[in-house]
Amino acid sequence: MQRRPIAAATALLSLMLAIPLSATSAATAAAAPKGARLEQTTQLPRGVRPTHYDVALVPDAAHASFAATVTISIEVQQPTNTITLNATDLAFSRVTLTQGSSVPQVGAVSIDADAQTASFKFAQPLAKGSYRLTLDYTGVIGQQAVGLFSLDYDSTSGKQRALYTQFENSDARRMIPSWDEPFYKASFTLQATVPAGQMAVSNMPAASTTVLPDGRQLVKFPATPKMSTYLLFFGLGDFERASTMAGNTEVGVITTRGGKDKAAFALEASKTILKEYNAYFGVPYPLPKLDNVAAPGRSQFFGAMENWGAIFTFEYAMLLDPAISTQSDKQNVFSIAAHEMAHQWFGDLVTMRWWDDLWLNEGFASWMESRMTAQLHPEWNTELGAVGVREGAMARDSLASTHPVVQHVDTVEQASQAFDDITYAKGESVIRMLENHVGAEAWRNGVRLYMRTHAYGNTVSDDFWSAIETASHKKVRDIAHDFTLQPGVPLITVSSAACRGSSTRVELTQGEFSRDQPNKTALRWRVPVTLQSVGSSRPVHTIVTGGKASVSVPGCGPVLVNAGQTGYYRTLYAPQQLAPLTAGFATLQPIDQIGLMADSWALGLAGLQSPANFLDLADATAPTADAQVWGTIARVFSAIHAYYKGDAARQQRFDNYAISRLAPVFGKLGWNAVTGENGTAANLREQLLVTLSNLNDKATIAEARRRYQAGAGDDAMPAPLRKAITAVVAQHADGATWDALRRSAQAEKSPMIKDRMYALLASSDDSVLAGRALELALTDEPGVTNSSAMLATVAGSHPEMAFDFALANIDKVNQRVDATSRSRYFPGLVASSSEPATIDKINAYASANLAPGSRREVDTAVGGIRYRIKVRNERLPAIDQWLTAHGK
Repeated sequence: MQRRPIAAATALLSLMLAIPLSATSAATAAAAPKGARLEQTTQLPRGVRPTHYDVALVPDAAHASFAATVTISIEVQQPTNTITLNATDLAFSRVTLTQGSSVPQVGAVSIDADAQTASFKFAQPLAKGSYRLTLDYTGVIGQQAVGLFSLDYDSTSGKQRALYTQFENSDARRMIPSWDEPFYKASFTLQATVPAGQMAVSNMPAASTTVLPDGRQLVKFPATPKMSTYLLFFGLGDFERASTMAGNTEVGVITTRGGKDKAAFALEASKTILKEYNAYFGVPYPLPKLDNVAAPGRSQFFGAMENWGAIFTFEYAMLLDPAISTQSDKQNVFSIAAHEMAHQWFGDLVTMRWWDDLWLNEGFASWMESRMTAQLHPEWNTELGAVGVREGAMARDSLASTHPVVQHVDTVEQASQAFDDITYAKGESVIRMLENHVGAEAWRNGVRLYMRTHAYGNTVSDDFWSAIETASHKKVRDIAHDFTLQPGVPLITVSSAACRGSSTRVELTQGEFSRDQPNKTALRWRVPVTLQSVGSSRPVHTIVTGGKASVSVPGCGPVLVNAGQTGYYRTLYAPQQLAPLTAGFATLQPIDQIGLMADSWALGLAGLQSPANFLDLADATAPTADAQVWGTIARVFSAIHAYYKGDAARQQRFDNYAISRLAPVFGKLGWNAVTGENGTAANLREQLLVTLSNLNDKATIAEARRRYQAGAGDDAMPAPLRKAITAVVAQHADGATWDALRRSAQAEKSPMIKDRMYALLASSDDSVLAGRALELALTDEPGVTNSSAMLATVAGSHPEMAFDFALANIDKVNQRVDATSRSRYFPGLVASSSEPATIDKINAYASANLAPGSRREVDTAVGGIRYRIKVRNERLPAIDQWLTAHGK
């Protein structure tokens, strides 16, 4: 699953890269004993398991309901007279159980809505053996992306409605009564009775289509491989499909009618990626087709889902519209496709036993996504993004409310909360570190062994470590346990570095980096560390064990720790070691420049060194530095700007300095692309435009307004900047401009552009216009899938206003938020808050609405607020002093 951030300003996140998201997820959880193997969890009685589901579905999109019959082949492993499975919002009309040719037994139904189960009791005890359980039932078609749901959208021929399914993590039970847990794998056959002229889509290609006497069609799909329930997919609508062959697999892209031309890049990317994955994994993709289904609308929880053979992706994450799409959009389309296609192996072919090991799906798919994007598109230079991934993880992992990568999950809600930056970003970062430690070829051999050994089965993390150790003949399990079974971020301190002859002796100590527990007793990790003298091409690899290490590094230049930035740890240099790195900053590799900046900024905010050290590095950055280095500077400058919120004079003083550094870089790029420029330049142009807008640069805002008034048909507003220019105009809109933007949104027929226009209406800095956007969000006008995104976007600039509004309208908001996201959504609205009073508000919300075991997001939101208050009070004075000392 491609997770969408739920924190504030999600709708504009692709543009508003300048303000890093605050930590909004993680849970207080004790680390499991190292090496411990948690017993498989289940919420269902053991003793009965499914082997095959035969589903007959009759959806009624117009009336938001469906009728269905499922016959489940089951194995009764322990004698019983009751069968219990998962079911939510289903009404049963008939339940029968048959063994062989015997007379069916009729079952009595008992529903437990809180447990999301249905139990069927039979008069005659069931002995061990094989049975067929047949269930006739009805259910509801929702408007949010859980279970079987509908999406309404505008088209050139009027309003349309399409149906899709979203079952991860625990929502197959909303369409099919089932053993809705990943361990209970089974095969599925599906048939659907659908309106004539509409396309039905599932995991397998349609086997037959029969016209019924009433004009409807009966579409039958053959059996899937053995898989978990959450991977089943069904879609129905006025669709069209483009396809191509990738070896023996038909690769397709399915869109609503009229959207196929926007899918050409996604189709070609899927073909290329599939070929590479077949080679890397050593186990060919096993299904006859692989579709990517593009849907209008959005979810607060996810952007795409890896249903086996029928990946679901929202349009904004897959289609490229030449009228508005950017270079960053193109890169996102590719990386999302790479992520979901990696899941066809990590997650679909081999699945974690329980949600405790969700990172086996998401961390590995994220790692493969990054790896494949860098490999197939080196011109995008995306390998530098590894530092940003690491930073996203450490932001959460350095708070007291963090949790281990391998975490214990008890409830459905806890499973939903497990889709966070620890699972994704820390998982990816730890994998990258261990791959570097083991070696790329040995690591690949281990991945191939893991796939061959566990195909169509379920695993825990130790199964993967066993495969890596067997294939590589290297010990990795202990290091892996240190980083996955306990939470937190190691801190490697360079206590001394002395040149002796032609090498430098470096003394390292290991502590723990914490943003909100300064006196915390450090945990212990075995930390793979790479060191290199600046100017040398000979890195040294060591493992810091027991808290200390002494390493000899060739050369006598400044020593860079975590060279190449593959390690998951922070590096703290003594002032005498940091000074020469700052002086020689321009000579470092771009990825190490970004890594040194990231550590300096985080350590400065935590009070372990001066936050002004980052400004020294920013001042040492050459105008010709890599675009992503300048992107890092822009993001931090926007973060500092946000910390000064409420103190206009100090904020303006810093903004003037930041503009003086960024405006020349933007000026050199120019507003319009030049022939042959690298994609990283296009991304930086877009980012700097929005950053300068955030910093209230009058010249940039005025020019954006001028270009917007010139209109889309003018060279003043080229397509790659259309979104960014409109975002600037919307951010600084007055009432008349806001009204004009709204009229444009109302008139727009492209669902993808229309969704974005409503998000922009929620992005105004003006509190009055933000209030109008909140009111608009709860009307029918934007569409129900846009409502929650609009509230979250308002929260980016006005967190208290958005949170208070959402609480005052909690019933309406809950109707517009995915059921699986509610415990995450409300805390996410205060992700940028620095107000002490908000802590009591969010705690009161949690007490009234959340179970005690579902406070992960709330606890992390509270930790983030307290941290931001501390930064404003204790760290900004050092920024002020630096500005004074440098005459700013």
